[in-house]
Order: sequence, then structure tokens, then C-alpha cells
Amino acid sequence: MSDWVPHTHEQRPYRQRVARGPRADRQLREITVSLPPHIRDLDFPIERPLAAMTTASAGDLGHLDLVHGRTLQALNPLLLRIEAVDSSKIENVDASLADYGRALLGVGANASAVSMASATGALVRMIRHAESSRTITADAILKAHEDLFRHHPDEAHRAGKFRTTQNWVGGSDYSPVSAFHVPPPPETVADYLEDLFAYANRDDVPTLVQAAIVHAQFESIHPFIDGNGRIGRALIHAVLRRRRAAKHITVPIASALVAHRDRYFESLNRYRDGEAAPIIALLAQATSVATAESWRTAARVKELRGEWHDAVGGTRPGTPIHRLLDLLTEEPIVNVELVVERIDVPEPAVREAIETLADAQVLTQAPRSRRAPVWLTRSVLGEVEDLSSRIQSSSLRLGAS
Repeated sequence: MSDWVPHTHEQRPYRQRVARGPRADRQLREITVSLPPHIRDLDFPIERPLAAMTTASAGDLGHLDLVHGRTLQALNPLLLRIEAVDSSKIENVDASLADYGRALLGVGANASAVSMASATGALVRMIRHAESSRTITADAILKAHEDLFRHHPDEAHRAGKFRTTQNWVGGSDYSPVSAFHVPPPPETVADYLEDLFAYANRDDVPTLVQAAIVHAQFESIHPFIDGNGRIGRALIHAVLRRRRAAKHITVPIASALVAHRDRYFESLNRYRDGEAAPIIALLAQATSVATAESWRTAARVKELRGEWHDAVGGTRPGTPIHRLLDLLTEEPIVNVELVVERIDVPEPAVREAIETLADAQVLTQAPRSRRAPVWLTRSVLGEVEDLSSRIQSSSLRLGAS
């Protein structure tokens, strides 16, 4: 039974711009496009159990933000990175933390790591814009997309631009001949996005319901040739920040979604069939799990800072080593240049502090970084990985129950 307005479908003429692929792709002359409903004035008829679930999830997130948002602001960059990394994994983009660190520092890394670092920048941009302007806008999304792809060797020329050609999801690489979703034609994208932003900027809709529907609608419109998934998941956090569901912290919701990758994609398909409840429920569950596990990480990062203090025999506030230890809870992957910039200490003092922390095994030099040394805080990076794993494991347990 539908609880939302299903997509409609229309036949449209189609022809490849350049003949490529098997004969079926080259000879395709007609496609069936999926046309989402306009949603700016729609209200989701949420039933009591789902309403209770979304309210509880939003409440848990708000409580975490209230307790740890100010006292552990250093935690947020770590959570942002986990979110960007796991959002990239949903798109089968993966890399080691060391390579990811090199990419963040701009000292060379593989393409996947560069892509992850770019996803972090795009996520941060969208959240900051939503926080400062209290709006979701096309300009913010375009700039985030530019952040995501401006360093990509194949997609840089399309970075920060909505599509002007027909795209599709699944099936052939050459045409929509066997696609499972063909988004609306390119000439309709601007109108659909204007409608989407009108809905996204409402304040009379339950926050998690709004975030889920905005995400699903964006994925259905598919306004970019590439990057729709990562920008669309960043959009969830932009809605949460605009609505002040969390004023300081971004919990890694994508870590829960990657545990249910098939269910996640299936819920987007069901949204197009007129069922919004599955994607709303999945987002509520993902938010609850990510919030609960982030509590544990907040406490652990605080413990680590104390352990480092003891490992070097104590530090005095204001000294280079004390300031560096504070920085490492926020930036667990550093080089000399970054530390000099962030703690405003002369380079010789920074090098001495790094050497001291390396001797105390707080810092470890990254592999393959002899010429341009990169230093890792493995205890923090281990907690980052553990948080992602715990969220995924908890999500799987909930999904099986």
C-alpha cells in the first residue's frame, strides 16, 4: 500500500550521441523515464510506530549533541571523516587510512583516497552552509559537487554542474537499455530541484522524515552525471543541521547504511513506487545506532588524551607539546606544515614535539612517507575504524532481529 505519491513513467525518444557498445545499446531509440512527484506541499502521513521511532532517534541525536557537542568539539572532524569514508564505500570507493591522510595533507595518494578526501570537503561545505544560512540551496550543492570532483581526472570538467544529458542507474555502461532507474530528462532537473529545495526548507515537517524524503527525492532526480549518492547523503546532514537536530556534531549515518547496502538501495526503489516509510525507518535506525556508538567514541577519545599526557610524563598548558596533543584528538594524521599552521608554533619546536611524541609511541610515521613525513596517531585512527565497525555490526544485529 502506497503512503507517498509514486513516480509516473513516460516514453521518451533516445539516441546515443556516439555509437558505442553492443548492438542493443546502439539501436536503442526509446526509453522509459521515471518522473518523481512534486513534493513542496506534500505531507507524509506518518503512523504512530514510525513517528515514535523518528522522534526517539532525533531525541537521541540531540542529547548526544547537547552533552558532547561543546565539550568534545574535537570529535566532530573525526565523525565527519568516518561519514565521508563510509559514504564513499557505498559507492565502492575505498582506501587505507594512511593514503587517506596523505590525500588530506595534499602530499600524494591513490585516486580512491583523493576521492574520499574530496568527499569530506563536500560534506563539510554543505553542513556549514546549512548552519550559517539556514537554507538548502542549489548553489551550495553545486559548490559541494565541485569540491567532490575538481581533482578527478575524468570528471573535473563536469564538477559543479548539473547534468545536461540523460543518465541512468544500473544496466549497461553505454545506454539505458537495461537500467533499473532512468531519472527524469535533463530539461526537467531545474524545476524538480526548485521543488525539492522548497520542501527541504520547510519547518513544519518532522526532521528525520524530511531528511529521508529529501535524500530519496534527490536520488530519484539524479541531477549529476556522477556523485549523486555522496552529495545526496551529505544532504541528509545538511537538513539535520538546518533544522538544528544537531548543532555541533555529525554522526556517521553512512556507516550504518553501508551495513545494509542492498536494503538501502531497495528502500530508494520502494520510494519511487510510492512507499516512503522504508527509507524513513532505515534512516531513523541508522541515526540511532550511529548516535549510540558515537557516545562510546566520545568517551574513548577523552581517555586517550589523558593516556598521552601520562605517556610523555605530563605537559603544561600552552607548551608546544600540550597544544600538539590537543590537536591530535582532532587531526590524527599530521605533517609538520599542518601542525605549524594549526598551533602557531615555530617549526623547530614542532619538530621537537613530534619527535617526543614519536618516542612515546603516541605518533607513528606513515609508511612510504620518508621524503614528506606524515605522522599517524594510531590510537585515534583505531578508534575511528572501531566506531565504523561497531556501527555496522550493531546495524546488522538490529536488521536481523
